[in-house]
Amino acid sequence: MVDIQTSKTAAPSKKPSHFKLVLSQTYMTQDVIDHTYPGSGTEQDPFRVDWIPGDSKNPYEMSFGIKWFITGIMSIGTLSVSLSSSAFAGAGIQIERDFGVSQELAIATVSLFVLGFALGPMTWGPMSEILGRQSVYFFTFLLSTLFSAASIASKNISTLLVLRFFTGVFSASSVVNSAAVIGDIFVAKERGLAIMVFTSAPFLGPTLGPICGSFLGQYAGWKWVGALAAIFTGVMWVVGSVFVPETYTPYLLIRRAKKLSKLTGKVYKSKLEARNSHKTAREIFKTAASRPWIILVFEPIVLALSLYSAIVYGIFYLTFTAFPVVFQGQRHWSQGISGLSYLGIMVGQLVGMFLYIFLEKRYRSKIARDASKQTPESRLEPALVGGVLLPVGLFWFAWTTFESVHWSVSIIGSSFFGLGQVLLFISLINYLIDSYTVFAASALAANAILRAMFGAAFPLFAEKMYENLGIQWASSVPAFLSLACAPMPFLFLKYGVDLRHRSKRATEAREIMDNILKQQRQAEAPESSETEEPKQTDDGGPERPV
Repeated sequence: MVDIQTSKTAAPSKKPSHFKLVLSQTYMTQDVIDHTYPGSGTEQDPFRVDWIPGDSKNPYEMSFGIKWFITGIMSIGTLSVSLSSSAFAGAGIQIERDFGVSQELAIATVSLFVLGFALGPMTWGPMSEILGRQSVYFFTFLLSTLFSAASIASKNISTLLVLRFFTGVFSASSVVNSAAVIGDIFVAKERGLAIMVFTSAPFLGPTLGPICGSFLGQYAGWKWVGALAAIFTGVMWVVGSVFVPETYTPYLLIRRAKKLSKLTGKVYKSKLEARNSHKTAREIFKTAASRPWIILVFEPIVLALSLYSAIVYGIFYLTFTAFPVVFQGQRHWSQGISGLSYLGIMVGQLVGMFLYIFLEKRYRSKIARDASKQTPESRLEPALVGGVLLPVGLFWFAWTTFESVHWSVSIIGSSFFGLGQVLLFISLINYLIDSYTVFAASALAANAILRAMFGAAFPLFAEKMYENLGIQWASSVPAFLSLACAPMPFLFLKYGVDLRHRSKRATEAREIMDNILKQQRQAEAPESSETEEPKQTDDGGPERPV
């Protein structure tokens, strides 16, 4: 049954409630049905469906408050699964004792979860572009919660590792699709602050994980660590299912076109669907499923930035093995107190978040003065700072871990790593979303695949590396890696425009978004939009509304 809101001729349609939009992906007013779409309604020339001015289902038309409410839900949901990824690192001693296993197997509860992060995006990113964000979120977050809860009942290490792996596989959907949802509802100039809030979750969560896990593990056992993770993700599954509507424009327009066809007997297709009408459903899914790999392999932008992100992510997860070596092994801290050593990284991350607010205001002021500056490359300024702070913080930490040096000095050094990490990651995510827009889920899936592979591998070799090289030189290895990558944001700042113009996917995404934003301009200024030609930005595309 088609969900239709009738409207009177002389008055605008009543705005539907938020819950109406959550429950109905095909909600339409009579204005939508009566609208004159391009085409003749035949198989050869179908009506090409797009948003109409003031369309209540257009994600860009959501109120500012609703957009930020959704951003908060998606961010906390991602925080819940990222906390779960590292929480068992704090309870490693209890896992070793209860199952009689080595430290490597105990830390594998973290590595296999993160490996699941690598495999999940191969499906969940593309599936969200075929089936929509809403249904994929509901299904995957539910299974993530169930597998997390089941791990509490594990009787042996093999069962625990398998369940942790599948928890990671289904949890990966939140990391990939939450950022894509934010890209769906915010225009480019508004997106930076929202991405900053979201992007803090994949870092604050893993930092909180071992802090909570260390104290819970020491005083209540590892099963309560698993219970905390299951309860947190379960609550966020309920909240997300109740309050977050479908936001992916191509999917919503396809659903609308099918309903209009059923209602009127004419042939309606979304503009994107009409362009790809020769493809079968299987071919479309195959294309979407392979897109993350294609983007990763054949898009230099995605490959280079994903490699950089992966190295930083791997270094971050390496600390879950390195910090216990330094603070429990060398400084003889207790298990719970050792978990507090991650507060240095967390403080740096929080400072990075607040600093990014200032940088975001600076960005908005700049594009308000000159809209031609609103390009993906303008998002890279925080990465220039973050890329320098990463090796500074890591070298600082490495060479202040001597017992003769006060513990606070090395923790202060780790805070610079946390600061640089947040500035870099938020900046790179913004750059990928602004460059690939409607394909953002696949670009972020490609990024997440490589990132999670590094995050899974780095903790496994950390113990042997520290045994063979010693604390100072072992801690310097990640510092040298980050130093080698530091020039990358500067190179993209200089050559990014050329790379995007040569990119097939970035060009296609820009064309789709230009059409969507044209509809938004018509809604905001219907009279002037018919007469004014769009200005050109310095990246060669039409000027986006500011």
